Amino acid sequence: MSTDPSRQGPADPARRWHDMGGDLAGPVPGEEHDFALWEKRVDALVILSGLKGVFTVDGLRRVLEDMGPEAFETMTYYERWVAALNQNHLERGTYTVAELGAKMEEVRARGATYGEAADAT
Repeated sequence: MSTDPSRQGPADPARRWHDMGGDLAGPVPGEEHDFALWEKRVDALVILSGLKGVFTVDGLRRVLEDMGPEAFETMTYYERWVAALNQNHLERGTYTVAELGAKMEEVRARGATYGEAADAT
C-alpha cells in the first residue's frame, strides 16, 4: 500500500487503496514457481464460473476491490480470488450461506488431508 498520503483516500478520490501502480514495493521475483493444487482449482473454478455466466470479469473485480486493504495485506492472491468467487456465487444465488456452511462442515468431517478423507469413506 502506498505510504504517500497524497495518494490515499480522499486526497485522490480517483485512486482507490488497491491501486498500487507506481508505488515502491521492491523487486518483483522473476523465478517461475508451481502453483498449489488448491490454487489451480480456484483458477479453474473462476474460469468455469465465468463461462457459465455466474459473473463477469467486472463482477469479480468489483468484489476484489471492495474487500478492503486488510484483505490485500493478509490474504494471498488466490485466497482473495476464492473469496471473490464465493461472494459472486452467493450473490447469484448458486447456493446460500447455510448450504455453504453445511458443505464446509461435511468436508471438514472427512479429515484434513486426502488420506484422512479416503480413510473416512
